[in-house]
Amino acid sequence: MADSSAPHSNGGAVAEEEDPAVPRPLAPPRRVALVTGITGQDGSYLTELLLSKGYEVAAHWYTVNYREAYGLFACNGVLFNHESPRRGENFVTRKITRAIGRIKVGLQTKVFLGNLSAARDWGFAGDYVEAMWLMLQQDKPDDYVVATEECHTVEEFLQAAFGYAGLNWKDHVVIDKKYFRPSEVDCLQGDSSKSRRVLGWKPKVGFQQLVEMMVDNDIELAKKEKVLVDAGYRDPKQQP
Repeated sequence: MADSSAPHSNGGAVAEEEDPAVPRPLAPPRRVALVTGITGQDGSYLTELLLSKGYEVAAHWYTVNYREAYGLFACNGVLFNHESPRRGENFVTRKITRAIGRIKVGLQTKVFLGNLSAARDWGFAGDYVEAMWLMLQQDKPDDYVVATEECHTVEEFLQAAFGYAGLNWKDHVVIDKKYFRPSEVDCLQGDSSKSRRVLGWKPKVGFQQLVEMMVDNDIELAKKEKVLVDAGYRDPKQQP
């Protein structure tokens, strides 16, 4: 029977027991940022959240409470719409640029959209990730709104994207009522003055540059898709 008081062995080697008198090195404190999506119309985001996304309000206040009660380095980052070529295709910006690519190579002729007057504060996701990183480099944790402070309508996005691709959006866009939201907010625009002042952050990619980046990506993606269709590996009527 093994003696539980004896040193444990592993392949003949005796493991050293820790000396409680010797202080163990402390692990560096963790720094955490809670990141939520767009919320408020003018930067006062909690009221808007309370009405639509109670779970995000709860997460926000959990972060604040744990920061204040336990001294955790925990930040809230409230990010307005952040786009990139990796944006999900069910979001209107990517839906538009994906359709443009397919239209350019002959795989699609129409794209169905809802309210073209809805306006959003669209920025580049890469810029917003930089803001997240900057939040965690500060001496003290705090809460920040990240936004471009510019609002553009869906129609403006259409004009910029289709125009860049050499197309007329009016020839390809069909308005479908099923895509209208029952409680649409006309303009979601953020106030990122605190992030700019404290973090020294500002967006590097402008609206037109963001649009062109996404269109270029989706034209190249559609060309690859066309190869598969022409080779018989994909139904040309199949939507991406």
